[in-house]
Amino acid sequence: MSILNTSFAMPVSNAQGLRSTGLKVTQPRLKILEIFQKGAMRHMTAEDVYRELLNDQSHDIGLATVYRVLTQFEQAGILSRTHFESGKSFFEINEGKHHDHLLCLDCGRVEEFVDAEIERRQQSIAGERGFMLREHSLALYANCARAHCPHRPPPEDTGS
Repeated sequence: MSILNTSFAMPVSNAQGLRSTGLKVTQPRLKILEIFQKGAMRHMTAEDVYRELLNDQSHDIGLATVYRVLTQFEQAGILSRTHFESGKSFFEINEGKHHDHLLCLDCGRVEEFVDAEIERRQQSIAGERGFMLREHSLALYANCARAHCPHRPPPEDTGS
């Protein structure tokens, strides 16, 4: 897993913000930035972003362009990327605040959380072992315990 990139303190919100990071303002960059700002999902894979673009049929942006823009946004500090052990990378707006993640193994949904006690314990454990903790990333992998999880995909019809 990657460490949260905190080098960019204020989220970029418009064309001027893109310019301030050194990126040229293009229609694909503006549209992808808008998806992260206004979308219902906070954590998205490149494929999630691409599906959102397909749903908005007015934009002809290919998957390769999505990957390229996401990488550029990450390098500019606009987005942060988290690599989960499932092999998926999720992107989110980099707000410069540390948080940990809970990943549903059933539907892939990612939830953020901050827990002061977990943060204290990690510092304590590192100190007890002679380390000074600089950065960390924590992801918990779990199955949804809700019987009717609204995010779980419907069961496939087997035709029986």
